[in-house]
Amino acid sequence: MAQTIKPVIAKHVSIGEGMPKICVSLIGRNLEEIRQEALAMQAADVDVVEWRVDFYENVDDIEKVKSALGSIRSILPSRPLIFTFRTSREGGEREIDEESYFRLNEEVALTGQVDLVDIELFMNEERIRPFIDIAHQNDVHVIVSNHDFQQTPPKEELLSRMHRALELGADIPKISMMPQKISDVLTLLDATCSMHEQTDHPIITISMSGQGMVTRIAGELFGSALTFGSLRNESAPGQVPVEDLRQTLKLFHATL
Repeated sequence: MAQTIKPVIAKHVSIGEGMPKICVSLIGRNLEEIRQEALAMQAADVDVVEWRVDFYENVDDIEKVKSALGSIRSILPSRPLIFTFRTSREGGEREIDEESYFRLNEEVALTGQVDLVDIELFMNEERIRPFIDIAHQNDVHVIVSNHDFQQTPPKEELLSRMHRALELGADIPKISMMPQKISDVLTLLDATCSMHEQTDHPIITISMSGQGMVTRIAGELFGSALTFGSLRNESAPGQVPVEDLRQTLKLFHATL
């Protein structure tokens, strides 16, 4: 039996309660592209916005990152915002040394302008714990994530990674895996269902590509609390346009 989930509250949005929340990523290369994407979000039926800062051409300059963040926040003042630097080894746009990675995320958490920060599970655990403490002291929730664009590990390994994220202090564990065959999608859904029964934290699970699309639309049935859609461009393979995604989520919700 699934435990009662203690939702993560970001602005007015309750992640882990009711229908899965829809998140769309800002992936602009420069400030003007980011601003235009943020403006498009204003009228979109989107619950949460993620800034994929690894796409940003000036990500190496923390002051420019903070300035761009201020622009995003001025356009989307009341929308929950996730700050994410996705490393190239987990499907992101570039690599970064560990010191710069944590300094960037710490500086952003201290601004008070983001609601959640995404930290990768396989970063140095000795740096993850102190970072989560800093984030929590500044009322920032932490997603601890793992992405594999090559394969889907066995169920036991998926569960192990999500439990490890919680042990490190994550508010929300997230896994996103690439299926090589249909049974990989079933493996991820099985792990999702089991994890949902084992924790009172919201979880996010995704099977990528067209084969895994069902995981993006059936999260409420299996226990995933947030799904990623697209407005103009996908930030990961298999994302569904927001309007279609909302209608499908409503359809699932009405039958439960």
